[in-house]
Amino acid sequence: MTKDSKDFKVNVSSEIGNLRCLLIHSPDSGLGKVVPSKAQDWLFEDIVHLDTIRKKEYDYYLKLLLYFLDPEKVKGKTTEIDSDKTRSFYKPAHPNFHASNKVIELQFILAEVLNNVSLKKEMVAAVCAIEGCTYHLQNKLNEMSPSDLANIFISGSINQDEMIFAPIPNLIFTRDIGITINQHILINKPAKKARSRETLLAKYIFFNHPLFANYKENIIEIPDSLQHFLRPGEENEQKSTLEGGDVMVVSENHLIIGFSERTSANAISDTIKILFEKDVVDKVSVVKIPHKRDFMHIDTVFTQVKRNMWVILHAIGKQDIRGDGSEPIDHLINEEPKDKPEITQFLKGEISNPKKFNSIEALLDDISKNDLKSDQKTEFIYSGNEEFPYDSREQWTDSCNLLALKEGVVLGYDRNDYTIKGFKAKGFKVIGVKELLKQFESGKLSPETLENTFITMPSAELSRARGGFHCMSMPIFRDELDG
Repeated sequence: MTKDSKDFKVNVSSEIGNLRCLLIHSPDSGLGKVVPSKAQDWLFEDIVHLDTIRKKEYDYYLKLLLYFLDPEKVKGKTTEIDSDKTRSFYKPAHPNFHASNKVIELQFILAEVLNNVSLKKEMVAAVCAIEGCTYHLQNKLNEMSPSDLANIFISGSINQDEMIFAPIPNLIFTRDIGITINQHILINKPAKKARSRETLLAKYIFFNHPLFANYKENIIEIPDSLQHFLRPGEENEQKSTLEGGDVMVVSENHLIIGFSERTSANAISDTIKILFEKDVVDKVSVVKIPHKRDFMHIDTVFTQVKRNMWVILHAIGKQDIRGDGSEPIDHLINEEPKDKPEITQFLKGEISNPKKFNSIEALLDDISKNDLKSDQKTEFIYSGNEEFPYDSREQWTDSCNLLALKEGVVLGYDRNDYTIKGFKAKGFKVIGVKELLKQFESGKLSPETLENTFITMPSAELSRARGGFHCMSMPIFRDELDG
């Protein structure tokens, strides 16, 4: 992969421009070692079946990405790949690994960084310090090959039976380690200790891998607030935390940051100052959502579909949908909740005079019309198609957490039937990923001509990990939006 780095570009200026390059991490063996007693500590709601999540779900995601971003790697090979009992195409350490420089596997480029002997020693020492390893174990890790060591850093296991520290199963959600904002990369700061190793690995990759060599000066780190370590409590309010699910690049000059249970006010304040000082964006909108586990990040409650279309959870919108006024208790049911989002917009040079929005819809409508210059009415598709109780049920399984491969072509879980019904009502075609791949292979359809399409992805196990495809992607490069 390294030899192609001279043509590598970093630039994301929207949520819906044609996706050309992204960073992912396929499910590793650490996912299969999450135990019930540690699931919540490791930020999982449940334990998942590794073989199912790999072979029957995530593999389809990878093949779909390759068809859109790097078709030469997969076209004409699907039968061969699917019949490969060793799954060598999917294994970063295997000679037959796809090694795409457009659908980039994090573990693969981590191993490439570890080929540098001095960096390898640094990383072993850093990981061992975080994990409290013995000196003897540290020496043992220094003797490992780069590919084996990359796997150990991620899975926590030296081999199938020997775990030496906890896995980092959330690494499949690459959105949370960093965000590309125009030609800059913002390295995030996770709120939970279970994800601290992810950030360490991300820093070494972004600062040291040849792909990012031309962008070292554009990598942004968020400092902790001064003397935060003197504050009482392990997770005090002065600590700076920011996760990628709370950051959306909605236009070249406009960033949305969510103030959620995982992203702190201090981190938001510091990020706004840094981005304005570096002239990365001119406008930042802060959306404060209820600090609840079922909301987690802003991309669990809304994402973009087209420049004039968004999918959103109605419960955080401008009005509650229940009741029609015909019953005496309707005024109680329809009473505005106290935990509605608060939306504040800051402009560079006018940070002391912020603008307020009275609803999520008002903010998104403003983005569509004024930032993206849409001349069409802004439309909203609501989770569960506004039908109780499917609105909240399907939001829990990431109905609002969609990834746009290009404008109007999104992928999401097949289990969210009522939300999909809402897409159909807006004129979207709905097609399962397995059928779509067949039609790509036969030439009946092509990624270039696909439009207004919801691609349904198998979700029995992936959805239990509590993250959708927006979470499972870190876009590195998108085309600019026309107009």
